[in-house]
Amino acid sequence: MATLHQLRCFLATLDHGSFTAAAVALGYAQPSISEQVRLLEQHLQVTLFLRVGRGVVPTEAALALRPHAAAALAAVEEAGRAVAAVREVLTGTVRLGLFGTARFYLGADLVADVLERHPGVRVQLIGQNSAEVLDHVRRGRLEAAVSAVPVPGEGLSVTPVMRDELVYVSTEARDPVTPAYLASQPLVLPHVSWREEDTTRRALTRAVQAAGHVLRPRVEVEDPETALEIAARGLAATVSWRGVLHRLADRLPDTLRWSSLDPPLHDTFAIVHGPTLSPSTRMVLELASARLRALEAQVRR
Repeated sequence: MATLHQLRCFLATLDHGSFTAAAVALGYAQPSISEQVRLLEQHLQVTLFLRVGRGVVPTEAALALRPHAAAALAAVEEAGRAVAAVREVLTGTVRLGLFGTARFYLGADLVADVLERHPGVRVQLIGQNSAEVLDHVRRGRLEAAVSAVPVPGEGLSVTPVMRDELVYVSTEARDPVTPAYLASQPLVLPHVSWREEDTTRRALTRAVQAAGHVLRPRVEVEDPETALEIAARGLAATVSWRGVLHRLADRLPDTLRWSSLDPPLHDTFAIVHGPTLSPSTRMVLELASARLRALEAQVRR
């Protein structure tokens, strides 16, 4: 009976034109390859190769056998993948840390991705601020998080996946918006409970202070959507990430306009995790990364 090993040696010899080259490709000794081919010829009662110089030339029988040998090996490999898929069915609960605005970038779409592909996995999306979720990852309460960078401290793996632009949003178009102009306007800013740690607030504050002004928002709220609603009524201006505006496009009032800041402000979002990841968490991070990269491409267009 022909064996898979014999078929593999046969195909390697056919592809490389000699027993010696086939042996190098498969990592075996040359006599072992020629012996396996000889046993295959004996079983099939045909001659598969003719020796020519230092190489071999396939016979008609070898050419006829080739597609069947390749199909047999492919079927075995596919069977192995099918068994591995069953063996590696992902289960358990994945607890992923997110900063507050990340729900606009991921949220329901990420959950749908996970549940459609891996119905045995449970998902928990946790957190309101990058500082909060990073602390949870460092303490081992969460395996991983999506966070704004830079990530303070050491010991965490940080993989940037998306870069976004912060823009000025109001009922009046203005371009560009300088720090001096920003400081002169009535502003409504979100994330009031985390204003000391919020990376967006801190970046704005530094930009305004560098221009010799002070950032004093007239209104502070928790939710970015509330800030946008207030801006849509013309009561104050706000700032938002372009990715958020893109995701909320069909829900935003037509009265809102956005303008770039001068100098521009950008933030980078990254996948952050500790030294070990469960297979389920790794899968969720791959899906989250794909979502964020796709959104960045859409925003840039």
